Amino acid sequence: MQSSLNSTRLRQKRPRLKLDPKEYAIVRTRVLERDGWRCQECGAMEGLEVHHMKPRGRLGDDVIDNLITLCVGCHGKCHGGRR
Repeated sequence: MQSSLNSTRLRQKRPRLKLDPKEYAIVRTRVLERDGWRCQECGAMEGLEVHHMKPRGRLGDDVIDNLITLCVGCHGKCHGGRR
């Protein structure tokens, strides 16, 4: 019985901050500007994406401090070759 109570508590999560697409586009642009429009891993300037340092699945929020600019290749490496 105690085990099922503990697992229930573990599944309860705080709501994470997820922006609507228009707001996210603004945050994404600010992250790209902050990072000088360069991949923060290899310095590439093409194929840029914004990566959540703390993943959304682990309650990572869509906020500037949780995002970093990466190129497609480096972003894929962060996700073990898959996204």
